[in-house]
Amino acid sequence: MFLTITRPCKMPVDEESRSIALVVDDDPASLMMVAEAVEQAGITAMAARDGEAALRLAGRVTPDVVLMDAVMPGLDGFQTCRLLKSLPAASAVPVIFMTGLSAPEHILQGLRAGGVDYVTKPLNLDELIARLGVHLLNAQKLAGARRALDANGRAVAAFSTSGDLAWASPRAQDLLTLLPEGWRDASGGAAQGEFRTWLQQLRQLPLSQVRKLSSAWLEISYIGKGGGQELLLSIRDRRERPGEQVLSQRFGLTEREAEVLFWLTQGKSNTDIGGILGLSGRTVSKHLEQVFEKMGVDNRTSAAVLADRTMSDGR
Repeated sequence: MFLTITRPCKMPVDEESRSIALVVDDDPASLMMVAEAVEQAGITAMAARDGEAALRLAGRVTPDVVLMDAVMPGLDGFQTCRLLKSLPAASAVPVIFMTGLSAPEHILQGLRAGGVDYVTKPLNLDELIARLGVHLLNAQKLAGARRALDANGRAVAAFSTSGDLAWASPRAQDLLTLLPEGWRDASGGAAQGEFRTWLQQLRQLPLSQVRKLSSAWLEISYIGKGGGQELLLSIRDRRERPGEQVLSQRFGLTEREAEVLFWLTQGKSNTDIGGILGLSGRTVSKHLEQVFEKMGVDNRTSAAVLADRTMSDGR
């Protein structure tokens, strides 16, 4: 194994909130060089020489990102990645593969194992650190969106394209127990039957053409793709009237405008709203311009107060 050594760019970081990278490589020289580059970039590095050691480390301290060699004795990188993703605390951690295997089938194998990126050796450390930074930021945005969903009781779940449950907000976990018999497997971890078929169709249809999936108690809507190409779903108890529906009917808003307004009432910034709904900050601003016009207000505070009062009266 060889490394192309250049000077990695320093990433500004608060010492109190340094991100943690788990570097896994069976070659001591490669492991040391990558770990040193990670440290120089302002990120704390944990090092493991094999898959078993990596899993033990991740079981004690959850990393924010993993740099994984694909070819190792014992558990290879692909096997280690799958096992890492089975740990609840590490299921959403981005894994970047580092390997000399560059054939398309190997890249596909890495992505199917749960990786988000694939860099080939000899490594360019500048490129590696730049990619690491991008995936850290994306993971932090996703984590922030999940915290917002949890804090506000929103029912959102993420499934893989194969039908496995990746994560769910607490409210979504409760509602998923109401799925009809035959829509989930015995362990409750994977979609089956009509639910699985619907998920598979999502890969082939544009968002505008996706229909909602309904059962006696639930209505499931496709939101879009999350980190790692997960399918993000919004789940609603059909016996409840959601706040977005109240706002939409009261002010004549589109479904997306109502969603943006709802999160505005929760005190979220445009950036936060964009992260939750998968929109750019500019798109959120455009939606809010339309919302203010339809509501007859001219600022965020007035819109939030009026919307909150409307939801309290209309539910």
